[in-house]
Amino acid sequence: MAAAFRSVQHKPMIHGLLEVDVTRARARLREHQANTGESLSFTAFLTACLAKAVDEHKAVQARHLGSKRLIVFEEVDVYLPIEHDVAGQKHIMPAIIRAANRKTIREIHHEIRAAQVQDVEKVLKEGVLSLPTLLLGPFLWVFSWIGRRYPQMWKKSVGTVGITAVGMFGKGAGWGIPPASPTPLMMTVGGIGQKPGVVDGHIAIRDYLSLTISFDHEIIDGAPAARFAERLKELIESGYGLDDPTVETEQAITPETSRKS
Repeated sequence: MAAAFRSVQHKPMIHGLLEVDVTRARARLREHQANTGESLSFTAFLTACLAKAVDEHKAVQARHLGSKRLIVFEEVDVYLPIEHDVAGQKHIMPAIIRAANRKTIREIHHEIRAAQVQDVEKVLKEGVLSLPTLLLGPFLWVFSWIGRRYPQMWKKSVGTVGITAVGMFGKGAGWGIPPASPTPLMMTVGGIGQKPGVVDGHIAIRDYLSLTISFDHEIIDGAPAARFAERLKELIESGYGLDDPTVETEQAITPETSRKS
């Protein structure tokens, strides 16, 4: 079984460990709930930030087309595993937020909530996971092989980039490293911890989120990956899209305005 997953799992990955100040973003989410009664998810906010950063650095979501070419997608489709309880057992089913780079935080939030209440039992019975265990591994191997030759099919099935969360495994700061990724870019959301930080020349207690950004090193090199990670951090720390979560996320905060804020 393990051998069957080698082509899916064994690709050269580079991992960047980030510590991101989310004090402003969390405060704005609380303010939005207090003012409107609507609770927008932190995951939806992170998804919007990821989609915007990828939209500005589309090479990070490129895919192989054969052995010598790459195809770069315009739309940012975000793969998001969601845990469901079916008959007392936990199952992970992916949701894919299509064209997340063109959606508001509220739209992304509603799509995530809809995915959380879908009829998972029916999907499990009709989907790939209903295959016998001995056939599941070979199926994924063949699917990976076909996906390298027909990347549009792979995009339709698993999106172009992904988010996964490990923060629920414990309180406080901490990073997670994904063992494998179905997409060339995976953002792993870790824990949130408090510690002193410098704001406008003063020391204050801030909330810091641990993030791991994993790249397919066959597609993206270290320097472009670092530039992408820096932009992602700027978007998150600025509370991107939270001034008005209904406004299309095209109204991005630029690096210059982010540094001034």
